[in-house]
Amino acid sequence: MVVQPKTPQEKKRLSYEKDRRNTYGANSKASRKSIPLAKARANRSERHTQNHVLAIAVGVENGDALAAVENLVRSTEPRDWRKFPDTSLGEVLDRKANK
Repeated sequence: MVVQPKTPQEKKRLSYEKDRRNTYGANSKASRKSIPLAKARANRSERHTQNHVLAIAVGVENGDALAAVENLVRSTEPRDWRKFPDTSLGEVLDRKANK
């Protein structure tokens, strides 16, 4: 299989599609700390909710009540924080050109 070399125009087009730029508005280096912090915060919140439900049920000896508590723990809202991708270079340059 012979691979054709890319033309400079094709390389530029691919660069505009694949390269990304941070347009969130914060320092681009801040993501290194803020992303892990946001994930940890979401996990902490989820654990706190589940531990709270379990703490209420500590003295319960009834089998039905324990099953209800287990269902409550399993049905707590999962963490809802998600990353989103940076903006493609082509979109960033289009916005700058239209300003």
